[in-house]
Amino acid sequence: MGHALCVCSRGTVIIDNKRYLFIQKLGEGGFSYVDLVEGLHDGHFYALKRILCHEQQDREEAQREADMHRLFHHPNILRLVAYCLRERGAKHEAWLLLPFFKRGTLWNEIERLKDKGNFLTEDQILRLLLGICRGLEAIHTKGYAHRDLKPTNILLGDEGQPVLMDFGSMNQACIQVEGSRQALTLQSLGCVLYAMMFGEGPYDMVFQKGDSVALAVQNQLSIPQSPRHSSALRQLLASMMTVDLQQRPHIPLLLSQLEAMQPPAPGQHTTQI
Repeated sequence: MGHALCVCSRGTVIIDNKRYLFIQKLGEGGFSYVDLVEGLHDGHFYALKRILCHEQQDREEAQREADMHRLFHHPNILRLVAYCLRERGAKHEAWLLLPFFKRGTLWNEIERLKDKGNFLTEDQILRLLLGICRGLEAIHTKGYAHRDLKPTNILLGDEGQPVLMDFGSMNQACIQVEGSRQALTLQSLGCVLYAMMFGEGPYDMVFQKGDSVALAVQNQLSIPQSPRHSSALRQLLASMMTVDLQQRPHIPLLLSQLEAMQPPAPGQHTTQI
């Protein structure tokens, strides 16, 4: 399940017989914390996610999250470097060592651009969406669904490639991804596309008004007019967000559409921006 882990000196830990130096905290939420650490054996930076486990069920859920990472070997899915379970008195901490992405998440990129009065270009959107769909296709091929797809759960690599993360919502039992599950995935992906196009979520105003998103999605989404986007991209978004679940394109069809829409990028991978 895990390997020996020890605190060697103040600010350093050993995982899988490799020493890591604590640099700074990156964030926290719920019962998990993320620290930036440096591998003293290779000089690379990593994100160390620490999950506080109060009960046996918490440890099992952390183990499942680690198992989900190990299940996939894909450039658009976050890989797991190492996993350990550390005792803290009567409690435990599950430690997931993950690659560090200095560019942060897709949402970080969207907000950085908004602060400058800019947006992602259509070419960038198409390349990002293709990479996201390829990651989702790999997950679906294994019989799972992500279930928490959003811009804050998509990292950006140094070359701009999208990398899906946060597999805590995926459980060990295979999930049927056809039918309604596939349709809901497409709606979540549609919300990501909307955010890339317009710099905000499609239901932000619903939240601000205190209304229910569950009610909002029962009505056809109104897509703002913008000279930045082609009619083909607008039609693609509309197909993903249509109220009729059966009319939404599945990932294989979406991939073929996106591959046909890709801009020419000589010498570059099509999932980069």
